[in-house]
Amino acid sequence: MLGSFTDAQTIRVDMTASHSTNSFVPTEALGAGIDRMNANTVEKVFTPETISRVLTAGWQTVTYRQNTELFAEAWHWNPEGTWSDPAGQGYFTGSSTPGESIRHSYGYLLPHRGSTRNDGTGNNGYSRITDGDLDTYWKSNPYLTQAFTGEDDSLHPQWVTVDLANSLPVSAIKIAWGEPYATKYSVQYWTGDDPIKQPTKGSWVSFPGGVVTSGRGGAVTLQLAASPMPVHFLRIWMTESSNTCDSHGSSDKRNCVGYAIRELFLGTAAGNGEFYDLLRHTPDQDQTATISSSIDPWHAPSDLGPTTREQIGLDFFYGSGYTRGLPAMIPIALIYATPEDAVAQITYLEKRGYPISYIEMGEEPDGQYMLPEDYAALYLQFATALHRVDPKLKLGGPVFQGVNEDILVWPDAHGKASWLGRFLDYLRARGRLNDLSFMSFEHYPYEPCKIQWSSLYDEPSLISHIMQVWRDDGLPRNVPMLITELNLAWNSGESFVNTFGGLWLADFVGEFFTSGGAGMYYFHYPPGGVSPGCNESFGTFGMFTVDTNYQIQKPTSQFFASQLITQEWAQPGNGVHRLFRAGSDVVDPAGHVLVTAYAVLRPDGQWSVMVINKDQQNAHTVRMVFNDSSSGDHFFSGSADFITFGNAQYQWHPKARDGYPDPAGPAARSTVAARADTAFEFPAASATVIRGKLGEDRATQTKKH
Repeated sequence: MLGSFTDAQTIRVDMTASHSTNSFVPTEALGAGIDRMNANTVEKVFTPETISRVLTAGWQTVTYRQNTELFAEAWHWNPEGTWSDPAGQGYFTGSSTPGESIRHSYGYLLPHRGSTRNDGTGNNGYSRITDGDLDTYWKSNPYLTQAFTGEDDSLHPQWVTVDLANSLPVSAIKIAWGEPYATKYSVQYWTGDDPIKQPTKGSWVSFPGGVVTSGRGGAVTLQLAASPMPVHFLRIWMTESSNTCDSHGSSDKRNCVGYAIRELFLGTAAGNGEFYDLLRHTPDQDQTATISSSIDPWHAPSDLGPTTREQIGLDFFYGSGYTRGLPAMIPIALIYATPEDAVAQITYLEKRGYPISYIEMGEEPDGQYMLPEDYAALYLQFATALHRVDPKLKLGGPVFQGVNEDILVWPDAHGKASWLGRFLDYLRARGRLNDLSFMSFEHYPYEPCKIQWSSLYDEPSLISHIMQVWRDDGLPRNVPMLITELNLAWNSGESFVNTFGGLWLADFVGEFFTSGGAGMYYFHYPPGGVSPGCNESFGTFGMFTVDTNYQIQKPTSQFFASQLITQEWAQPGNGVHRLFRAGSDVVDPAGHVLVTAYAVLRPDGQWSVMVINKDQQNAHTVRMVFNDSSSGDHFFSGSADFITFGNAQYQWHPKARDGYPDPAGPAARSTVAARADTAFEFPAASATVIRGKLGEDRATQTKKH
């Protein structure tokens, strides 16, 4: 706790009042998230005993995560509602009238899906474009047509890509169009390696015979090139529709706009008209993979997806106790939904009297491979509808996946490739930036299975960098940034539950708020237990181990880090906390900063500094200096609290599913009689909070450990 003053290195806090970097209120900014869960676990982790234990972590506000859109499903947030078609199918709108309490809700598979898989669907479902069935078809989202956007369809081109897995000889394509079909379209090939993962490292080039300006639908064979040429990825780019009606009839204009394809065939054609197809046609994930720009959310009761996983019922969510009665962030489905259903959902919640802090619009459009202008067009339609009901609603997005660099897409006509930049441009050009009350994204900084101890050094620069990227993309300074899902990586493992996971969480929170973040939501709030992750190492997105009946057994490292953040570093309650930048000169020979520090001035007048020693072998002795440009140096003076969590308090013992911590906390607490010449010793691999008042004591007497 105390070390040699003469050997000490230094943490310097710039406490000049005008240099404060940020402020936050714990009840609004320190949150956690609740996601879709396995149906057999929901009732078990929503018990008063479990909730009471979880709340001791100290997280405050809660975000409800929207997961059905990741699986290309339509969300029935309320099982009661009405279908657009009197036959009991079409577009579903949940009832806005409160009735029986909603405890469970589910997703419905989309029968007009055009994507084999994306970054959310995994191995669920399949595309109707290569399923081998001419009676099924892909259809684009009608809300991206002029009838709903008010803009020419060429401003929202719809597209389909085909991945041949390797470069194969191609000279012809056969398109079995549905209704409506494209009257203007181009068939193109990609010049780079991967148009989805590397969208700026190549370009789409139309085949010599691939440009159609007066399409007539039906089954069309195009001779794309005079002789076969190597093609890996192919795209059909559609800019004008026939606006003829699909198989669901003409009574609903949504059936009569956009584009539909029943099946694609790709390969070569002989002079006698024989076609030699390269594609694999099957109604499962083994088909030739396609991706579509959008999907019509039309569906029927028979499309109910697996009920083994469920979105928590909204009444169950609000009444459970997890929200503490605080306003919660609520999502609406947007990518595979209708504005009418979103309005009904929020109307329902307001009739119930449930407090809402923010509304998140959709889920991970970048992972659905949407172009930013398409998401923006939907965003504005839904925003208009929602603000018509309640102008005070705070809407935001785009809810990006966890990334460390800017999200790029195929460059537009001006060469601009930034997803966020183009989304903001779309809103700005229409005078609608005020409809974006916050910008949200997820934070999963590390690639699963590649986490080393040295990864811990990178977190401060990773989170501060991506936040600056968003600002550089044009995000206005007055639009707050919220991280609505976060943890180490998108696949768990032992690093989540050993000391590393706790130190990372403390380091992230400190840097995020110091760099200007407005709010964060730890993921996942209810306990889920350990399960196999990277390389069969076991970990959990959560703070506890559980038994086979999901009863809490032991807290993990992130539980203790959560308490350190929410109850020691921050002062619980709704007081304003002011952040100040702290720097450390504790580095290793390679230049890695081994000791990071985050300083906050609490409402009670105490200075609280969270210090993370990332050196897993060595303790470090450090002086703490607070500098004000007007009044000079200040130091902790008098009794200071010293709360530390590290290897001495917690050790994870890996043992497949039966891994456990021993010791298993709690953090060690003590008090220090501090003055100007006090040097603090921070144990190896530890997170520590020092909290107290400042003085101007300049005594030079050296204190010994």
